[in-house]
Amino acid sequence: MLSRACLVLTALLFGLPASTEATEAPPAAAAPAGPWAEGIALPDWATTVRVLRSDEFILTEPSKSASRRGSAAREARLPLFGARGGAGCRAPWYSVGPNAWICGDEVELSRGTSVPASGRTFEPSADGLPFRYYFVGPDGTQGHKKLRDVDISQADVQLDPGFAVAVVEERSFEGQRYGMSGNDLWVPMRDLSPTRPFSFQGAEVPASTDNAVRLGWVVAEGVRVFSGPSGGRITGEALAKFVKVDILEEAGTFEKFARIGEGRWVRSKDIRRPSLAPPPDEIDVAAGERWVDVDLATQTLVAYEGDKPKFATLVSSGKGKGNASNATPKGSFRVWVKLAASNMDNLEDENANRFFRMESVPYVQYFSKGVGLHGAYWHRGFGTVRSHGCVNLAPLDAQRLFWFTSPRLPAGWTAVLPNERERGSLVRVR
Repeated sequence: MLSRACLVLTALLFGLPASTEATEAPPAAAAPAGPWAEGIALPDWATTVRVLRSDEFILTEPSKSASRRGSAAREARLPLFGARGGAGCRAPWYSVGPNAWICGDEVELSRGTSVPASGRTFEPSADGLPFRYYFVGPDGTQGHKKLRDVDISQADVQLDPGFAVAVVEERSFEGQRYGMSGNDLWVPMRDLSPTRPFSFQGAEVPASTDNAVRLGWVVAEGVRVFSGPSGGRITGEALAKFVKVDILEEAGTFEKFARIGEGRWVRSKDIRRPSLAPPPDEIDVAAGERWVDVDLATQTLVAYEGDKPKFATLVSSGKGKGNASNATPKGSFRVWVKLAASNMDNLEDENANRFFRMESVPYVQYFSKGVGLHGAYWHRGFGTVRSHGCVNLAPLDAQRLFWFTSPRLPAGWTAVLPNERERGSLVRVR
């Protein structure tokens, strides 16, 4: 049973996906090329490595027993720097970057240009989501590995009501529409309901001389605006949830009010205001090292460069307290793996009140075992506790933070682990 329900790691950690595609063995030809090339000659025409299956392992050395460096996206064309023989791979191991080797059994050499070094596995999107997401309807649905088997043969996977799927492709077959999920399963589109886009995102933090953030967000519906603190009259103005406000001062004796403009005050309890804090001792302030601070009390997050806050937003942390399995642990951690997307469920939790499964959760950064930062497309409860332990972010914020922190996900990769050259960013939870 999982110690934290927010985590089920993808193939990066628990296994390799099956594949039946053939591999092209490299013919002997010209001398090796590239700074990491060793031992095996490569043909003159071979400039890239084409990946044949999803989440193909990338290891730190040309050996199956080497530690993991990351994983590659299917159909990505990675740069080719050299080849070596090594344990656990019938074909040569190919060097696709510094301390990055991929087994030739499930890739093929190819011509042409590799993915641009500045490229991203998921290009930035207007809503922060790399796929179109759907919820399974009240009658559930079935997933099939082959399109021709849908509605005819026994299902390969049964999906319960409320489960979420990411649709990466749609096709018509015998008059019906079917979607290919992120897990390579065909699902009838008639059984799915689309998620609604969510445009909320955090904001840049203005420079301040008094160690204060002068912005916040409304976290209640129809928040009333008063003409003054405490005894002020109601102005008739109401603010919608998630509206950003400038916080100019706070006042009040028995109840705190925040001034958000000339003659405009709101109850402080109806807004969330990020707080600033000094960096941990291990942060290299002079170098402007990037790190992330999560404040559980305010349900906010601030991203820093050294001691300078750059960006702030709302989050949803774990519902539990203390050492509860669904509590977000306090302390300072380092991101130990970043995944472009990962499935999350609690299907192995025998004590769960209800089961859930969220497919292809975007922009995941694990920092404490199975607890991490990630986008959440299934709720809008940001600014309040909500999760099973992870720190939920609005999709646009998750997208932004993923590319702010280290290690950087190389082009064509779906996951990356830190190494000596690039440590994982520090995440402090307080």
